[in-house]
Amino acid sequence: MRAPMRMPGRWFDELATGGGSVEAVGFLAQGERSRRLLLIGELLSRLEERPTLLGPADLGAIWETVEQAEERRPGCAEELLLSPEVGSWLAHTLRRLHGISVGPPLWVDTGHLAAVALVAALRSGADADLVVPAREGAIPLPTLGLARLPGIPLLGFQPVHARVREGELLLTATVPGTGAAALTLRPLTAAQSAVWWPTHRLPVRQGGPEVALDDTDPYRDLDRPIPPRRLASRELATWQRLFAEAVTLLDPGPASAAGSGAPPDSGPGTLRPGEIGRIVPWPGRLPGGPVEGLSASTADAFGSMVVAEPPNGAALAETMVHEFQHSKLGALLHLFAMLDDDRTEEHYAPWRPDPRHLPGLLHGAYAFVGVAGFWRDRIGDRAADPLDLAPFRFALRRIQTRTVLRTLATRASLTGPGRRLVAGLTRTVDGWLREPVDGRAVARARAAAAGHRAEWRLRHLRCVDEERAGLAAAVRSGTPLPPPRQPRLVPAAERTHWRDVRGALYLRPDAATDPAADTAPGQADVLLVHGEAASAREAYREQGAATPGDPHLLAGWLLAHTALHPGHRRLLARPERFAAAVEGEGPEAWERAAHRLASPGSPV
Repeated sequence: MRAPMRMPGRWFDELATGGGSVEAVGFLAQGERSRRLLLIGELLSRLEERPTLLGPADLGAIWETVEQAEERRPGCAEELLLSPEVGSWLAHTLRRLHGISVGPPLWVDTGHLAAVALVAALRSGADADLVVPAREGAIPLPTLGLARLPGIPLLGFQPVHARVREGELLLTATVPGTGAAALTLRPLTAAQSAVWWPTHRLPVRQGGPEVALDDTDPYRDLDRPIPPRRLASRELATWQRLFAEAVTLLDPGPASAAGSGAPPDSGPGTLRPGEIGRIVPWPGRLPGGPVEGLSASTADAFGSMVVAEPPNGAALAETMVHEFQHSKLGALLHLFAMLDDDRTEEHYAPWRPDPRHLPGLLHGAYAFVGVAGFWRDRIGDRAADPLDLAPFRFALRRIQTRTVLRTLATRASLTGPGRRLVAGLTRTVDGWLREPVDGRAVARARAAAAGHRAEWRLRHLRCVDEERAGLAAAVRSGTPLPPPRQPRLVPAAERTHWRDVRGALYLRPDAATDPAADTAPGQADVLLVHGEAASAREAYREQGAATPGDPHLLAGWLLAHTALHPGHRRLLARPERFAAAVEGEGPEAWERAAHRLASPGSPV
């Protein structure tokens, strides 16, 4: 029996800075190994209790194949078990057995265990005779690729006999009334063809580790199985180029952890690309628009990430840092409880348009500490940042992350490890906030952060009825202002998705925009971002006459007004009070309301 895992405190503290040495991240990988062993043990127990869950597959034959593979090549099965492909499948299948997920016929999900055993046999040189599930005539082999039976079109799900001898795989299927289909290949060495789609590999360095670029595995998404979507040659070439550019940027340099006391390859924002196991090109389209910039990951698959094709290598490098931060925190959360929370989605996250729960804030803070560190290390590097955007990006992310860390420290029920983690992240960000950054970039970052927060509150928070009535009366007739009360969330059914187009404009104020685009900034936004506050305020007022109560216009008008009247910046703390005070009034009442709400002695 193995002794309990004990994490050295120094490794936890390294990870709590937002970074982590090879040893600290390696400990997380060992934790994931233990978790996978527990999960595979649970799956095997359930299958032993109910063998019919496997359909035509035989659990005894499957496990005998795994044991023979491990005996022939020790470590082979364990290496496969730790892969993202197996992690995603294992978690999904257990959720199926617990009744909290959906998918194909259950025997297809459980029977994928036979495909895992088949790969172990192929890798080790062992023999195997197993039944594996086919999906639309295709048999996924985790970490290796997708075999496609030729000839007869096979629809739905069918059992296929798989025979392995000396690295050669023979697949045969019989379909009543139509005949048989067969395929022979060597998956470890076969080139791509109409019947074999090997998993793409992205080399980190010549002769070194490789990262899978997975477009075929059914369990490559966050939970539910999805069909293969093979990359076209052009798409593959683009990913290969972008990954090579990203690796070049992520190669740690001596300045990457300057002032942190950490080794140069372990500070916040650094990433050793070889620690990533898999990149999944975003497999589809969103109903609401483009997917550029989107990425996601799951704690079920350590080191794996789903990524929409980025515009350049720097964007991919930033995304890799971001998503690996999620992987690290997910692995930490498998080892330590960090907070108690009912997952009520009510908190402000500066990088999202919707309210979030506290575990989501913790994940966001950890990820964006990494993003801030990444851009901090790019400041002044014109090869990596030719447009000199790193100062703004670093300044913005450090402000936003500190806001969320404050929320976690004051609102979350943190455990001991949770307090230690939040304290470590806070020390990192507080140190960054004392670092000098280009003043113009800092001013734009502060304005962008304030604008996003103000618009978020206007869209998601509403004063209670008594407060709204009191505010309206105070502006109309001069009665005393009511004291602030806890605002309530706008019902989810009344919320609409929004994009922070004004915040994007702060990143590149002089960049050309397409006025016909759905998310193009208005003239008032352009004036505001270029420092023409008086003209911007008037433009927002004119637009407000046509669309009264528009949160974007109200937030923009408040930003322009407080730029002209710095003493009125308290309005940005509770913009929903301003919205309540002018509800039903035309824009001509906005300035009167602003002066009334910001007057000395008014409740904050």
